[in-house]
Amino acid sequence: MTLTTLQLSEPFGPVACREAGLSHAGNAPPLVLIHGVGMQSAAWGPQIEALADAHHIIALDMPGHGGSDQIAAGSELPIFLDWLLAVLDGLQLTQVNLAGHSMGALIAGGFAVRHPDRVARVALLNGVYCRDAAASKSVIARAELIGTGAFDLETPLQRWFGDTATDRAARDHVASWLSEVDIDGYATAYGAFARGDRLYADGFGQIACPLLALTGDGDPNSTPAMSRAMAQAAPRGQAVVIENHRHMVNLTAPDAVNAALEAWLATPLEEGDPT
Repeated sequence: MTLTTLQLSEPFGPVACREAGLSHAGNAPPLVLIHGVGMQSAAWGPQIEALADAHHIIALDMPGHGGSDQIAAGSELPIFLDWLLAVLDGLQLTQVNLAGHSMGALIAGGFAVRHPDRVARVALLNGVYCRDAAASKSVIARAELIGTGAFDLETPLQRWFGDTATDRAARDHVASWLSEVDIDGYATAYGAFARGDRLYADGFGQIACPLLALTGDGDPNSTPAMSRAMAQAAPRGQAVVIENHRHMVNLTAPDAVNAALEAWLATPLEEGDPT
């Protein structure tokens, strides 16, 4: 695995990347991974390790996370899509397989709507989609609280993890990443996450590429119903719900997630084409 920094022009600045599977670059679209709020590209470790034997992988640190520069405070989801477009242009990637987790799924889904020519396949892990009024009110209130500088580490950890040995080990890693995040970058990303779940929802019917919507059956915020709704809205959508897991399913059920991603990556780009 190679750690690199991509130097973008204003207003985005440096972007930190983890790159693996370079020998598989070829003509196949690389797999670009975007993590969730408070995480960093290292959160994709199990997927990078499992998939790099057959795929060229580029995992990005989101703005204000890991080694990537912040974007303007208060930036909403469309600015994160502009950032991703600048990253792909900077990497000279004309088309990618795009996967995101949580906030990364919002970015990936919105990007597939807005830039369909740049996305060969899209995977949305633990994504949110058209929250109901109560859920929307709750997450926006939390975003406003975080915007004041308040940061409660325990609340998301309790929501994201159960009490199995696997969950406890993954929780330790996630707690470490959360404790390192810059609060301003966290607040900006969380605000966009809180207010972005409906911005591109009406465009899912225009996503013509293979779409995977995956979550855990115990995720109370990125619910199975949301994943099924996203898959149903997209012409080539598929929903996968992993039982007995919650929000950080890529860490707590890596084998199941990796198998779903491998199947998604093998999906023909055009219906009727051989794999």
